[in-house]
Amino acid sequence: MSKPDLFQLLDQAHAHAADYAATVRDRPVYPTDADLAALEIFDEDMPAEGFDPSAMLTLLHKKGSPATTAQTGGRYFGFVNGGLHPPALAARWLADTWDQNSALHVMSPISSRLETVCERWLTGLFRLPQGTAAGLVSGTSASLVCGIAAARNEIMRRHNWSVVDDGLIGAPEMKVVVGAEAHGAVLKGLSLLGLGKERVHRVPSDDQGRMIAAELPPLDERTLLILQAGNVNSGAFDPFADICPEARAAGAWTHVDGAFGLWAAGSEKTWPLYAGAELADSWSVDAHKTLNVPYDCGIVLCRDRTALASALQASGSYLQFSDDRDGMFYTADMSRRARAVELWATLKTMGTAGVEALIDQLCGHAVLFADLLRDAGFRILNDIVFNQVLVACDTPDATRALLDAVQRSGECWCGNTLWNDEYVIRISVCSWETTEADIRRSAAAFVAAKRASETGPVQTGKGEGTRK
Repeated sequence: MSKPDLFQLLDQAHAHAADYAATVRDRPVYPTDADLAALEIFDEDMPAEGFDPSAMLTLLHKKGSPATTAQTGGRYFGFVNGGLHPPALAARWLADTWDQNSALHVMSPISSRLETVCERWLTGLFRLPQGTAAGLVSGTSASLVCGIAAARNEIMRRHNWSVVDDGLIGAPEMKVVVGAEAHGAVLKGLSLLGLGKERVHRVPSDDQGRMIAAELPPLDERTLLILQAGNVNSGAFDPFADICPEARAAGAWTHVDGAFGLWAAGSEKTWPLYAGAELADSWSVDAHKTLNVPYDCGIVLCRDRTALASALQASGSYLQFSDDRDGMFYTADMSRRARAVELWATLKTMGTAGVEALIDQLCGHAVLFADLLRDAGFRILNDIVFNQVLVACDTPDATRALLDAVQRSGECWCGNTLWNDEYVIRISVCSWETTEADIRRSAAAFVAAKRASETGPVQTGKGEGTRK
């Protein structure tokens, strides 16, 4: 392909992307049945001959774009999916053209430098000790594995055992303590690392999903304690100020799972939720959730740089290490894209004031959403401390019917969960794009959906939606 052909394709891709960005707010938040059915065009045998690149882009836009969830449109509240910070998107486009492998400084000096800068900025934002290491991974599931691996290996090392050299067979016993509301990714990470999800000590939680500090078992230097910043349903935070000093005094290793909640450190209003978490030993957080960095960008942070690097480091005669940052030391991946570019672009263009404003905006919109629904007669089941809202009707069947109608309306999209064994609707307010008008429009969709679930299908004038 010639350079002019490449430039033409990039122009075409830009035009399609601009069209999507210009129309995403007018799309149903979840694809219609017709849009989903149109995806059948992609189910074909691999072509024997190459397909025209321009026609490929046209196909992807015409049939693929309508089958996306309008996550960047302002009324998507499913899961804990962030929006898309525009400067970061632009920076990522440039970085994708660079196509850097950020494993080693010698492979990509710019990636190495931006990782170093982001590490320092994040350490300051979360008020962590100077020298804290940061690794950029795909998401919190990966960062949990990295953090837990560092904890496991260091606990064993302190008891004269090398997991790297000798494995786990015959290794000293260690105790893992988690809350009753620990995220499934925590248990998956423990299972992957040979610590066994059924061998953990589970600490009871209160009615908001917070670990009850008084119920902690005895902690010691053989203990890995995993706490939570932001319950995946209620948004509640474990009482770090009560637990972390005790764990540090006992010599336990504390890891904080803060996929979306760790960003509470960035606002004075939400800082009290986070206070004490800075005393932990390692932390997991996603930039693509609360911070609205493009997917995918997870972060593992570790107080002990050597512990993280020794748990993850690989060697090879062909590898050329340097005195500058070699990012592969702090992740399980060697080859990986330059995630630092969009993370740096977001932090650079927002600044600390912008991060604080974003967090306050998300939390304020969650409070407004809950207030509007409560005033409309819905049950709000959690204290709104961050960005999560749990909603229910009088009966589980009524709640199911409500969610079905909301999802089919195309006005907004939320998911379901179980809360205290009750089927409820889970609203996650995560996008910078969401406005007060979006919140009010979405709350009105709940009211209309409740009426529709009792009398018939929702009429939106935009075509029939579907539920996931």
